[in-house]
Amino acid sequence: MSPTRRTPAPPRERILAAAMAMIAERGLEKLTMAALGREVGMSSGHLLYYFHSKDELLLQTLEWSEGRLGTERARLLARPASARERLDAYVDLYVPDGHRDPHWTLWLEVWNRSQNADGAARDRQAAIEGAWHRDLAALLAEGVSRGEFRRVDADRFAARLRALLDGFSIHVAIGLRGTDRGQVLAHVREFLETALLAS
Repeated sequence: MSPTRRTPAPPRERILAAAMAMIAERGLEKLTMAALGREVGMSSGHLLYYFHSKDELLLQTLEWSEGRLGTERARLLARPASARERLDAYVDLYVPDGHRDPHWTLWLEVWNRSQNADGAARDRQAAIEGAWHRDLAALLAEGVSRGEFRRVDADRFAARLRALLDGFSIHVAIGLRGTDRGQVLAHVREFLETALLAS
């Protein structure tokens, strides 16, 4: 009798990419373990074996998506351009593309679920936030040192600017009427001109 052949599990990245694609195409509410399993040719039990819970699947998908955004952010910030031009690129990357932007939809769900998350999961979320913060603070400090920006405490200004971006981004992601991506970018440009640009 020949041994039973096992179908190898798809690579982790393929599963996470499929989860992100499902969020983009069908919305987060349609992302179930059973539906994702059908998409990648695995049972929901197999997925639970690898990810242990839907919360963990969502957090790993967010980490995967953030890794891709981090690569893009590093590329934009390394360009030979002024600090202001690179700051505009950072803001452009940060703000959602529009209502139901899949990355922001996922972020909002992970944030919501984090109320019951353990310390390790919270640390992983903090690491994602920390990467965005460190890159922004470094860019602000560079702009100050070059005389492009007013003398500000880069770390404190980064914290405030990201809070502003988060608030506006949530409005865009949930489709709050009267708030679209173009309006948000205009608001942020105006804020930066008055609060940051050297006169």
